[in-house]
Amino acid sequence: MNTKKITFITITPVLFSFFVMSFCDLVGIGVDNAMADFQLSNIMAQLIPSAVFVWFFFLSVSIGVLQDRIGKRNMVNIGMLVTAAGLLLPNFFYSFPLLLAGFVLLGIGNTILQVSANPLLIDVSPSGKSASLLSFSQFIKSIGSMVAPFIASYFALRFGNWKLVFLLFGLFSIFNAVWLHFTKVEESQSTERKATFGSAFGLLNTPFILLMALGIFFVVAIDVGINSTSGQFLMEKLSIDPEPAKQGRSLYFFGKMLGTFVGAILLTKLHSGKFLIYSSIATLITILAFIFSPSSVFAFTLMFLIGFAASNIFPLIFVITVNRYPKRSNEISGLMIMAVSGGAFIPPLVGKISDISNVTKGMYVFVGCAIYLLFVAAFSLRKISNQ
Repeated sequence: MNTKKITFITITPVLFSFFVMSFCDLVGIGVDNAMADFQLSNIMAQLIPSAVFVWFFFLSVSIGVLQDRIGKRNMVNIGMLVTAAGLLLPNFFYSFPLLLAGFVLLGIGNTILQVSANPLLIDVSPSGKSASLLSFSQFIKSIGSMVAPFIASYFALRFGNWKLVFLLFGLFSIFNAVWLHFTKVEESQSTERKATFGSAFGLLNTPFILLMALGIFFVVAIDVGINSTSGQFLMEKLSIDPEPAKQGRSLYFFGKMLGTFVGAILLTKLHSGKFLIYSSIATLITILAFIFSPSSVFAFTLMFLIGFAASNIFPLIFVITVNRYPKRSNEISGLMIMAVSGGAFIPPLVGKISDISNVTKGMYVFVGCAIYLLFVAAFSLRKISNQ
């Protein structure tokens, strides 16, 4: 961890890479608009988040191995440029297969960013501030997730083209890649042997790392699932009109944004393990309450509260694990981001249950995910306390 004073010019493009990372949350907008534009079923529409998040499963470890050789900053820049390519494609060629292709590129770019940007931010963080800055990075990410639905709606109403939000975000990705390229960044260098596939997957034999990686799998499943299914849930269960239902996800992302901002402050004072416990309990309670929402006001309020409660779980799991095994940070980062593939595998399951029965029953999958998060939070706190 870096003990030097970090300048604004150094840390800002690294933090902005998390804003670029937020563009994967365009899957919710993509699902809603693709269902309307191409008359898709729930299970077909859920191919969109799968097209993004499946790459976390297949590429994360190899990216972690590669970044051990060419550096984290170079990998972050590659990720932002691939992201830009995926975002620009639907603006020039629009069909469901090509929209999926754009989301595939978005997923590959985002996989690279998730693997590389988190440990790069730890490198440029002042000593003892990595947990706080990682939570703040999620605040930055949540800003992009929150404003995207409003920008898409504005472009749809003003220009008749919701896809212009892709163009805007694609150009920003290119801008930040250029900025980071010309920024001097001191990366930590491992004194251990270079990472390999064998050494990375070998870490899964360590129960602590395996269980924490599964925690990432399930918290991302909740995040992507709420994003991609909440609109249908609100329309089906509470008969809310389509546009207000679609905009409801902005309350979820506003909750995440505020939660990560508050978390960044609290984590300068609170024990990270205890904070993970509190966050997991609150996430389970708010998801259950959301499923039983009696009114639209109650449901929208709970969408905000779910985002607020779950907002810090990802960075907490990540930093707790890396801090326990600091010399294996590249390999751990690859494994943790591989677990982001929970966003690829769980939403189609929810979509299938929704098609067979109803979306309310599909939402119970997220309850199971939250129960696991509470278990892993208690497990990690006990391990940390025994150190």
